[in-house]
This record gives sequence, C-alpha cells and structure tokens, in this order.
Amino acid sequence: MKEHRHIFAAFEAAARRDPQHTAVVYLGTRYSYGRLLELSQRFAAGLVAQGFAPGQRVVLYVPNSVHWVVAWLGILRAGGVCVPITPIYTPRDLCYIANDSGAEAVVCADTNFGYVRKVLPETRLKTVIVSRMVELLPLWKRLFGRLFDVVPKGRIAPGPGIHPYRRLLSAGGGLPAVPGGGEQTAEILYTGGTTKHPKAVPISHELFLASAEPQIRVSEPLFPATENVIMANAPLFHILGQTCSLATLLVGGSLILQPRVNLDATFDAIQRFRARTMIGVPTLYRMILEHERLDQYDLSSVDYWFSAGDVLPVEVGRRWQETFGKTIYQGYGATETCGGVAMCPTDRPSPPKSVGRIVAGKRVRIVDPVSLRPVASGQAGELLVSSDPMVTAYLNKPQETEAAFIEIDGRLWYRTADVMTTDAEGNFYFVDRTVDTIKHKGYRVSASEIEAVLQEHPAVVASCVIGVPDEKVGQRIKAYVVLKEDIKGITGYELIKWCRQSMASYKVPQYIEFRDMLPKSKVGKLLRREIRDEEKRMKEQ
Repeated sequence: MKEHRHIFAAFEAAARRDPQHTAVVYLGTRYSYGRLLELSQRFAAGLVAQGFAPGQRVVLYVPNSVHWVVAWLGILRAGGVCVPITPIYTPRDLCYIANDSGAEAVVCADTNFGYVRKVLPETRLKTVIVSRMVELLPLWKRLFGRLFDVVPKGRIAPGPGIHPYRRLLSAGGGLPAVPGGGEQTAEILYTGGTTKHPKAVPISHELFLASAEPQIRVSEPLFPATENVIMANAPLFHILGQTCSLATLLVGGSLILQPRVNLDATFDAIQRFRARTMIGVPTLYRMILEHERLDQYDLSSVDYWFSAGDVLPVEVGRRWQETFGKTIYQGYGATETCGGVAMCPTDRPSPPKSVGRIVAGKRVRIVDPVSLRPVASGQAGELLVSSDPMVTAYLNKPQETEAAFIEIDGRLWYRTADVMTTDAEGNFYFVDRTVDTIKHKGYRVSASEIEAVLQEHPAVVASCVIGVPDEKVGQRIKAYVVLKEDIKGITGYELIKWCRQSMASYKVPQYIEFRDMLPKSKVGKLLRREIRDEEKRMKEQ
C-alpha cells in the first residue's frame, strides 16, 4: 500500500489485479472489485457533472452499506474530502458538523433526509444526494422488499440541489486524472471527548495508508490478506471500522456489510460467506455468547476475532475460548492516531488483559501526566503517541489542539489521556482514563456535551455526568441534576426524553439522580471525581 499515496489509487490497483474477486457483500449480494470500481468512478463523474470542486467537503450520513463505500471512494476519486458521521445523529449534531467542517454537500439515506432538509437553512449545504437502502440490489430483491414491506423508507421532497443517488450514477461524463494525495486531507472524522461538541480530526491520504496497512495485515499469520473476508460489525464512520475493515479493499480482501447489527443476520452471513475475520466491541462479543440461537450456526470459518473500542473483560475472553476454542485478539487506538496504536499479534499468545504490542509506524512514551517525564518501567502513566505522518491539530479548535498535541525533544506527540502500563516483553495494558470521557458501547462520549444539553432544559440549573462501570457495555451514563428552586414535578424520564430530542441514542443518560447541590472547587469548577468516588463507595457497600 505504501507506494500508493492516494487512497483511491490503492483501491484501483487492487481492483485491476483481480476485478472478478468479491469486494463487498451487502445484504447477501456480491459486488466484485470491477463492479465497485465502476460504480465509484460513475459516482465521481456524477459529482463532477454537478460542479463538484476538488477539496470540497461532503458529509457521509449513510448506514454501513455498499452505497457508503461507493460514495466514499467516489468522493475521494473526485478530489473531495469525506466527512463520515453516524446515521443516527440528530439535526442538532448534523448542523454542528456541517458548519464546523465547512461541508457544502451531503450524501444521506432517505430515512434521514428529513433531518437534512431541516438543517439546510442553517448550513452551507447546497447539494443533497439521497440514497435508498436497496437501490443497488438486484431487481428481484428490491421487489421482494417492497412486496413484504421489510425495507425502511423515508420521504424525499424534490427541490433545487436534491439528487437521487441512482441518477447521480447515471449522469455520465469524463473524469480528470486521479488527484494528488499524500498530505492532502482525505477525510475528517469526528470524535467525542471532554468538550461540548465533537472534535474534527483531519486524516490525510498518506496517514490513512501508512496506518491502515499494519492493522489490516496483522492477521496475515492466520491467512493471506487477499483471502480475508471481514464481517464488519464496526461502523464505517468510526476509525475502527475504517482501518480494521474498510482498508481490506486496499489489499484485495472482501467486506461483508449490514445496515445495522442483527446477530442472526451476522451469524448467517459468517456461515454463508465463510468469513475469516470479525470486528466488534466487547459488548458485541458478550451479546453473541448470550444469544439463545448461537448453537444453530457454524462460525468455525472465523480465525481472527478482533475486539477494540474498550477493554475486553477477561471473563468474556475465557468464555469465548471455551465456546469456540479460539482467541479474541484485542487492540487499542484512537481517532487522533488513525486507529491502532497497539494490537495483539496473531503469531504468539498475549497475556490476559493485554491490548497488544505497538504496531509498526507508531512511537510511544508512558509519562507522568503532570511533569510529562517518563515513568519507570512497569509503572502506570499517560500514553503519548507519535508517528510519521500524524494528525497535528484538530479542525477549528486551537485550545484543544494546544492541550492534546505537545512537542517533546523536537517531536510532536499526541496525549491520549489514557493511563497505560507495559511489561518487559512489550505488552501494553489499559489502566484508566485521565479525563472525563465515558466509554459506552465502544463510543467515546463527552460528559460535558451531555451536561450542556441537560442545562438547556428550563428546569435545570446544574448537572454532572459520569460513567458508571458496567460489565456489559463498559460504562453506563448517569447524570446528577440540580433543579431550580421553584420547579416541581420534573421526573428523570422527562429529562431523558429531553436528551433524546437532540442527541444520538448512545449519548443519552440511562440514569438521572436529583441533588440539592453538586461539589465544586473554590473557583467554581465542577468536581466530577468526587461524584465518581462517591458512586464507587456506594457500589462497594
């Protein structure tokens, strides 16, 4: 991959090598590399025909699907910058990201077109490309879905700048040469954290290619990369789904996609298409073990089970080994590091709780979070990560950039805010977070963002949000709320409903506890740690 400095060029090279090989399996239909190359080039030509300019930013607001892949490749082929986001984002999230990224176009599903239309007056979005979940499937499948009403549908209102996805594919027209890649931005990924709004992380072509290669090839001791068939249960808008799933299209592997996670459909796809790899978060692996029909499927084709997004409980790994006789390999990474920093090797065993060894191309330091001096071997400290190339700044957030990216000894380092240790053999272990980020179902959720939404409710005067440890989902989200003195009759259910109106479902608190006051420092700063310590003491009683 390293010889291809443009992501599309890497994909095109794989497609030219074996055009008949399966690239994507979507809802049971195979799409060859040749077909995917054709569709993505037609999508790019359709964009150019609409006046698309190189460097233009396009929000990708679509579920995992062949439509997502075609649009992602097509935007890159046309010289654009992709801005992938979760399809469950609310209008509030969409509006913020469209404005923050400077996007002028959006590719959406018909089921969330209503949200797009709602934010058009508040954004610079001028072009809307609307896809339907089944429109690239064979005719008989489309008719079957319509006949039995099993496909979600949304209404599409015609208007200036609104284009059906299929019509864009048939626009025709030529394409200029593949634009330059290298350090040019290929995509902008948004990540949660400690701030009120998600932070934009620009990923260059060169960074994506350099980072994705060791991550997608880590399973090569088990099987060749070209024979890999990945059951991609991680969302493609997330860095995990990109570098550990989507990147297989740059080395000749195959990708199985579903619009949403359905365990029976996942098991059936693994069995039918003989998947060799499955990507997921710890919560998903626990759900699989507890699924009542698990023994009805043959999942023996999978040799590489990979878990990231949170630490895999030892008990889940042990039960997996007992059930399948195979290992769940772990990894650790972040959006800012373009995915994996550490991954468990597949040619040797890793100790329990280890998140692996440092992947090629990454440099790390474990330091004291205050002094930034290296800690002694085996001691816990904050993990710093550096690479060539690397992300150097957040988009439009100078203060957050200054706090997260620091120079030491002439080299730029990213502060992960994660406390790690390492052993004499070079295995890394996750210990804790140093900042107020909640890990829920593999997502990084900002406590500050939820607190801000709660405090917009007219009855709320103050709020504090923390993560409560939970063996099934990592952490559950709990909010402590102080109401205005003259307010009566407000319930936790009403505040949860309020949050659902403006936040994605995975950010909504599961618990609300009312308080008369919240602990604060002498300068008025909210002391979340005191709340966390109090919650911990209650659990231990």
